[in-house]
Amino acid sequence: MTTTVPGPDGRPRCGWCAAAPEFFDYHDREWGFAVTDDIRLFEKLCLEGFQSGLSWRTILAKRDNFRSAFAGFDFRRVARFDKSDIERLLGDAGIVRHRGKIEATIHNAHRACDLVAQEGSLAAFVWRYVEADPSERPQRRSTSPASLALSSDLKKRGWKFVGPTTTYAFMQAMGLVNDHAAECVMRVTAEAQRQDVLARL
Repeated sequence: MTTTVPGPDGRPRCGWCAAAPEFFDYHDREWGFAVTDDIRLFEKLCLEGFQSGLSWRTILAKRDNFRSAFAGFDFRRVARFDKSDIERLLGDAGIVRHRGKIEATIHNAHRACDLVAQEGSLAAFVWRYVEADPSERPQRRSTSPASLALSSDLKKRGWKFVGPTTTYAFMQAMGLVNDHAAECVMRVTAEAQRQDVLARL
């Protein structure tokens, strides 16, 4: 089975892009490219939590609504949400109205504030779990030793909805691991960005 599909320009992209037309743009602009911005890192951890039991297509389609509902995922602002905000969010048809996940997002915002106070930034913390060797790995795995370690450490710090599958998907999307297919046209660019971040950390 091929691991790539032709993109809109005819060049190969990761095979999962074929699942939905909008995935090509997400793949080419975001997925697998190194992120060190704390707000984006927090957003992705939250959205991966909301995706649990659902498809990424569902979450991606609602992402702008999530951003509006959760103050742009500025965790310092989300940490100030109260019961009235929870009720507001439960009534917002533009997001996934799951009380447990909504409450976990607010709870995790508090934990993110704690982590930044202790470690300096979310980026400084999560990039400790980067996988050093991106070569010769099965693209379709759903966890890794690094994602297991990251999940365990976050849970010890009180985070919720951060199981090892969730943290691995987070690592893939944020560039901590380069899981672009070997033939994917974006792989080399993603790896160059990843190595640039590693050199600066």
